[in-house]
Amino acid sequence: MELLDQISEHVQKGMVKEVMLLVQQAIDEGIPARIILEQGLHRGMGIIGERFQKNEAFVPEVLVAARAMNQGAALLRPQLAAAGVKAVGRVCIGTVRGDLHDIGKNLVKMMMEGKGLEVVDLGTDVTPERFVQAAKQQNCQVICCSTLLTATMGAMEEVVKAAEAAGIRDSVKIMVGGAPVTEAFCREIGADAYTPDAVSAADMAVRLCAS
Repeated sequence: MELLDQISEHVQKGMVKEVMLLVQQAIDEGIPARIILEQGLHRGMGIIGERFQKNEAFVPEVLVAARAMNQGAALLRPQLAAAGVKAVGRVCIGTVRGDLHDIGKNLVKMMMEGKGLEVVDLGTDVTPERFVQAAKQQNCQVICCSTLLTATMGAMEEVVKAAEAAGIRDSVKIMVGGAPVTEAFCREIGADAYTPDAVSAADMAVRLCAS
């Protein structure tokens, strides 16, 4: 449908005002909110995500595209709620204790939202206890831990141990990522998944939520 294609294209270009106008037009024309969300907004974000993964798009482009997608999605929330449309899963994400970097975390959050996940953003310098508390209180299926510093990687293992101590390890998956993190480190600390970039992180989170 041409209107949905236009929404997708304008999301990719990060054109917030145009996206909101087109989404409202689609609502007024009676297009179901789920279709607008999936075939317009999420499709556009998915395309920019693929381009980012191939180094054909860069962080600023992803950020403006995500902003456009989120503004369009905000218009759809009442219709989605009325139609009983639910997120494909819920995750909490944060940069671990001792690390104040957030660009990578924010990219992952945006990609996850583009896949239809509900994301609880805990910010930076997040303690293991706070990760676990958020997962329990918000009924999150996945905890996502990010770090940019080698010195703070150990905090990820503390999150795994805190989840075990709280008795939620069997029901909540733990993902780890960031520049110094590796697949071997993920296995070593007993986490469930490592991904090397924001796009694959979003795909992995969807799979974990569905499992």
